[in-house]
Amino acid sequence: MLTGEEFGRLFETFERTAFRLETLDEYDVEEEREEIARFLAGEDMGPDWADNPWVRSMTDKGKHVSRVHVLRSPLTDYLRYELSAYPGNIKAGEVIGIVDLSEQTVTDLPDHDFWLFDDRDVYRMHYTETGVFIGAEPLPADLLPEYRGYRDRAMAAAVPFTAYWDRHH
Repeated sequence: MLTGEEFGRLFETFERTAFRLETLDEYDVEEEREEIARFLAGEDMGPDWADNPWVRSMTDKGKHVSRVHVLRSPLTDYLRYELSAYPGNIKAGEVIGIVDLSEQTVTDLPDHDFWLFDDRDVYRMHYTETGVFIGAEPLPADLLPEYRGYRDRAMAAAVPFTAYWDRHH
């Protein structure tokens, strides 16, 4: 199981593509708590909000970063915060899709988060019940076809973020 810095290094070492499937309604990230409080209070979110430097650190090197967030309306406060940050991720080059299970039925997707790097390394993300990151479990190569299939199904079912956002705001 990779944690913290060890897992973070994967974002510096992958060569071409990083895909994430997100499935939780709530993530408890200590570094985000202050920002979430500012967001919920309607305060200015600062320049990083408009153009995510973490995403840009990858896309500026020509790497492709994408995600599909599987969620259900109505959105939790956390999801409202996270989705409000997505335009800055998109400006920085991330491709984001949304699967809202209250609007469509999508089967054959896992009930857990994962990252797929360079189409060859897959990590299942583990969280506590309250959304605190525990670690990323490297999965064996024989599971790669299954997780590539999950990515492909999620991407095919997803609504582009901007279309989803425009419809809900």
